[in-house]
Amino acid sequence: MKISSLLDQQTILLNLKVDSKETLIKKMVSVLSGKVDDSLLPIIEEAVLEREQVMSTGVGKRLGIPHAKLPQLDQNLAVFARLDSPLEYGSIDNQPVELVVLLIGSQDKASVHIKLLSRVSRLMNNDLLRNQLFDAKNEDQILEIFTEEESGAF
Repeated sequence: MKISSLLDQQTILLNLKVDSKETLIKKMVSVLSGKVDDSLLPIIEEAVLEREQVMSTGVGKRLGIPHAKLPQLDQNLAVFARLDSPLEYGSIDNQPVELVVLLIGSQDKASVHIKLLSRVSRLMNNDLLRNQLFDAKNEDQILEIFTEEESGAF
């Protein structure tokens, strides 16, 4: 499964203005409305925030990968956000985040969720890719960047 197959116009947020990690996660989860039963949105939000309390998902290089697995889901979901300004996130390198990939998976398909987390980490470790994401003008360009990068990968 590719990250690009989970993203679309609705799940790509550019120049997102947030003032806290909690607000960021809330806004990112809210765009999943219509992709899952809306009654699951608060459960997803709570699961992601609980995961953040265990350990920050700020993995360095200005990237955050908040994530959670839920037994109520039978699908994988992703949201990409490029923030309007750097956000203090408690990252392992003590740098704020500016690019965020939210991943939500099924508890029953944990191996797929782990593979997606690994894929995001590997993709975002590419300095050129990250710079392209910062320079992208719209959602279509973001999706194209992910699609092209994943076309020959893995």
